[in-house]
Amino acid sequence: MSVPLYQAKAEFFRMLGHPVRIRVLELLQDGPMPVRDLLAAIEVEPSSLSQQLAVLRRSRIVTSKREGSTVVYELASGDVADLMRVARRILTEVLTGQNELLAELRGTEVTA
Repeated sequence: MSVPLYQAKAEFFRMLGHPVRIRVLELLQDGPMPVRDLLAAIEVEPSSLSQQLAVLRRSRIVTSKREGSTVVYELASGDVADLMRVARRILTEVLTGQNELLAELRGTEVTA
């Protein structure tokens, strides 16, 4: 029995639902990065980063290749970078709306 599309999408977004994974994807938008650079940028324990990279690799969101003793990660598709940019735009719109509501509420406090 196949999984309904809405359920597959929910699983996909659940897989993205970790701050370290999101940060990795943001960093990889600029191009491939070795693990040491990811560690320096994210400032988490190596074991934690390794776990999160494994999740992204298993989900085929990122790929890795060994260059000598260095492992380099990159986005598996440009669509992932597009998704990160769209998420930023949506979040910006949502927060802008909240700021407008907050300003309106503050304005009514002054007049109330």
